[in-house]
Amino acid sequence: MATATTVRIEDAAAVNDCEVVRRFMAGDERAFDELVRRYQRRLLGFVARMLGDREQSEDVVQEAFVRVFRNIHRFDQSKKFSTWIYAIARNLARNELRKRSRCREVTFRTLAGDDDQGRPLEWADPAPDPDELFRRRGLRDRVEEAVALLPERHRVVFVLRELEGRSYEEVAAISGCKVGTVKSRLNRAREHFAQVVAPMID
Repeated sequence: MATATTVRIEDAAAVNDCEVVRRFMAGDERAFDELVRRYQRRLLGFVARMLGDREQSEDVVQEAFVRVFRNIHRFDQSKKFSTWIYAIARNLARNELRKRSRCREVTFRTLAGDDDQGRPLEWADPAPDPDELFRRRGLRDRVEEAVALLPERHRVVFVLRELEGRSYEEVAAISGCKVGTVKSRLNRAREHFAQVVAPMID
């Protein structure tokens, strides 16, 4: 029999993450389904950019949710759930990258723009013509290729800040380092991004 804490489909969107987590911790497994609905797609995009492999990314995201299910009692409810689950996914993706032993050092070049004024990369176009749409798709593929070449510690901050638009504080919490370190790594990631992508779009 449904209880007062059950997350109903019709009101789930109005309930914030903290409340959904509380309901799940209280034993309502439908609340977990709601967390999956909210974060599965976002995490898959994040991990796919980290790994460059859709199938492996799906496995990593599935494992992330398994860990959330098993370890929800360890979640500090004074923190943001999104930061916690992204950190779990980031750690799992990093472990996968270590297995591949694909971390490479590269030479960087300065990317124009003020670091503190940096804004997420945007792809939306309200009414692109076919040629423009083709060009944008090609550019997106180039960006994904460039991101895949970043060392893991630079890739995670670049994806979170530039592609997802998260604050420096959120990126620091997810990546487990200080804001200053985030900015330093982001600068190097941007430099590399410019070096790889600029010749492709000339």
